[in-house]
Amino acid sequence: MEKDIPNKILEKVNTLTFDIFGTVLNLSGSIVPSLEELIRSCRAPESIKGTDVWNHWRQRQRIEQYQDNLLMLGHSGYLSVKKKSLIYSLRTMKIKFHYEQIDDFMNIYNELTPFEDAVNGLSRLAKKFKLVILSNGEKHLLQHLASKKIGIDFHAILSAEMVGQFKPHPSVYRFASNSLGLEPDEIMMVASHSFDILGARHSGFRGAYVNRYDLPYDESEYRPDIITKDFKDLCIKLNV
Repeated sequence: MEKDIPNKILEKVNTLTFDIFGTVLNLSGSIVPSLEELIRSCRAPESIKGTDVWNHWRQRQRIEQYQDNLLMLGHSGYLSVKKKSLIYSLRTMKIKFHYEQIDDFMNIYNELTPFEDAVNGLSRLAKKFKLVILSNGEKHLLQHLASKKIGIDFHAILSAEMVGQFKPHPSVYRFASNSLGLEPDEIMMVASHSFDILGARHSGFRGAYVNRYDLPYDESEYRPDIITKDFKDLCIKLNV
């Protein structure tokens, strides 16, 4: 069991920044049913399931983002990367498609729904901390999802698009710190993806790893301060 976060660290943190795709928003629950419909419409073999494509797609997205950062191509767009990654995954799995089908399918990102524990947890956390979205998504999409799907009044909505890099590039976290007028150790990054916590901790943030997916953390010196299974547990760890 994780030890309680030291009081001297907790006392400095006044702002929580959140990844939302997969941490607050239930990506697989929102997307896989429609993905199943897509691959059936593409006449994919019955042996290929929506979850198979989803798992490959998620891994490929990471590679696309890292490639953009490594090749210094800038932030090519969260939705653009998602689309390219899906196309790559379908081709890898020998699923034939029309580009119009992909364009129509990508509208699902406007309809993502949040985890229930995340909405309840955010409401509790707002009583003690400023809540900020810090995401790789485009700002217009983040604003739509925050208002129409999550229903939480965030203190600020910050997009990596405004920096021209994808997380976990250090410039994204420095941008957040500067934009909020805070020292890095006054901010705690909350995410269900270890790469996001690793990047934030490397940049001087505190980190809370919400391990929804029961995955190991990276073998790294940049460790999370808190590891929780969901937002209810996070609230308990943060004494809210």
